[in-house]
Amino acid sequence: MTHVPAPGAFEVPLWRAVAVFRVASLAYVCVVLIRDADRYAHPFAAGALVLVMAVWTSVTAVGYANPARRGWPLLLADLGIVVAILVATPWVMGRPALAAGLPTLPVAWLSGPVLAWAVSGGRRRGTIAALVLGATDLSTRGVVTPSAFNGAILMLLAGVVVGHVARLTVTAGERLQRAIELEAATRERERLARDIHDSVLQVLALVQRRGARLDGEAGELARLAGEQEAALRALISGAGPVPAGAPDVPEDLRALLGRYASATVSLSVPATPVSLPPAVARELAAAAGAALDNAARHGGGRAWVLVEDEGSAVTVSIRDEGPGFPPGRLDQAAAQGRLGVAQAIRGRLADLGGTARISSTPDAGTEVELTVPRRQA
Repeated sequence: MTHVPAPGAFEVPLWRAVAVFRVASLAYVCVVLIRDADRYAHPFAAGALVLVMAVWTSVTAVGYANPARRGWPLLLADLGIVVAILVATPWVMGRPALAAGLPTLPVAWLSGPVLAWAVSGGRRRGTIAALVLGATDLSTRGVVTPSAFNGAILMLLAGVVVGHVARLTVTAGERLQRAIELEAATRERERLARDIHDSVLQVLALVQRRGARLDGEAGELARLAGEQEAALRALISGAGPVPAGAPDVPEDLRALLGRYASATVSLSVPATPVSLPPAVARELAAAAGAALDNAARHGGGRAWVLVEDEGSAVTVSIRDEGPGFPPGRLDQAAAQGRLGVAQAIRGRLADLGGTARISSTPDAGTEVELTVPRRQA
């Protein structure tokens, strides 16, 4: 069985990398604090801030590990905590220490929100977080040194690059998921094709062979069975329906509907050809055939077909004198899995950009009106 990765599964390594970076950068902050604490104005306050950074590192590690919590509340809180620590840095370290070139208290730890925003929303979010933190860092120093400016630029580049990689990862994951689903659908199609070949196709072929030499309605049934066998073989092989003629040559709808005319089916068509693109004409005729089949099974077999070419649209109306059905019966049949009308009639017209109107009342027959706009055709 093919395993389909869960949505967002490809982002998990990126979030783990962000958590590892924050832990490693926090360790570096501790090293810097131990090295420069004697030069700070308030070393105990610096230790308290580092403790806050350690607690927040744990909070973000747990929070970002859960996809449901990677929303704006945690992202904004993450950015706000780091900004607050940067704002408190001049008082904790003292202006002389900053003027002497000592790194700010968060050092590389302040890049954590930039990476988190980049992974969650791509380049734009990463850029916004980097600009906010970079501007805050430079403003708290009082004096912009080349090293501080370079640090802000590197943080901006990190937000852009990580955001771009994160979006590429998400896109690759979505494409892989679609490919796996397509592979599963292809396997299911092959299985269905084998089942159809062993059952339906063999029956249609048998009907065609046995009825090929017969006349009348039996011969017509054999011919229709042969056409359906060829179309079904093309469908399960992925080649699509077998074309009746050249793909760009319009077909006359009258000729396609003429095969349904009989002693019980009255066909009224315009005197001039009703030309439509081949695929549209065949689908419209097939939908009319499905309606006539329903009339034969439920309406007593007597039906009337009227074709109207209105220039901007073509309408095929099928009316029978059967018992009809109460309102809501079609929805009830679809809910029970009987999808003849839903798929064979309404589904075909929806694919053509047209409409199928079905009206019926008990003891008053049924009327099906199929309309296809020419601009859609």
